[in-house]
Amino acid sequence: MSWAVEEWKEGLSPRVLQKIHELEGQVDKLKKERQQRQFQLESLEAALQKQKQKVENEKNEAATLKRENQSLMELCDSLEKAKQKISHDLQVKESQVNIQSGQLNSSKKDIERLEQELKR
Repeated sequence: MSWAVEEWKEGLSPRVLQKIHELEGQVDKLKKERQQRQFQLESLEAALQKQKQKVENEKNEAATLKRENQSLMELCDSLEKAKQKISHDLQVKESQVNIQSGQLNSSKKDIERLEQELKR
């Protein structure tokens, strides 16, 4: 088949044949360069897709962390309110204990006084 490709060159001058040979060399060189650039392009596109996927994954992770952070903040608020309520309840109960302790002391004194009266 290569003889058919070369057939059209028959009868051309050596100078023209030389120029055709140079042009064919340039075509081959350009084809190789094109293949290399095509490979580079495909490699860069693959790297770009990988980076896009990485960015998407990081966005998803950031969104997840944001939701988790919000949930934890709500939990902290809830725990803080519970702590304040428990602290208030404790103060109320300590106050009640102090009142009852005072009443107990007063009752003990009354009992002692009454026992003293009974002894007399």
